[in-house]
Amino acid sequence: MKKNLPNNIAAICWHGGTEPPFSGKYNDFYEVGTYHCVSCDQLLFSSQCKYNSYSGWPSYFDADGELELIQDHSHGMIREEVKCAKCHVHLGHVFDDGPEPTGKRYCINSLVLNFKPECL
Repeated sequence: MKKNLPNNIAAICWHGGTEPPFSGKYNDFYEVGTYHCVSCDQLLFSSQCKYNSYSGWPSYFDADGELELIQDHSHGMIREEVKCAKCHVHLGHVFDDGPEPTGKRYCINSLVLNFKPECL
């Protein structure tokens, strides 16, 4: 069952949309904590893996949760789509131009993430 989400978030989650670059609240956000799926609350990424890729979207070099990677042939290119493995919402794409140790750049839409600060 699909969670009832606002139209702008549903367009990304269920229809593979993308928020405009540099518009997301987590693009320049570097607090300590974890990022979870907006639809099912599945853990996706840790702030320890977040970095500034200068792409305009939050970027991570590794994932903490289970992700589903699907080959995407849209827009005249081949890339890997990233989905939440639990509820299958579209999160973004992963590229092979990230930093060490993984060389990956998980380029994720802010609107599909919920941040949970680390309790100290």
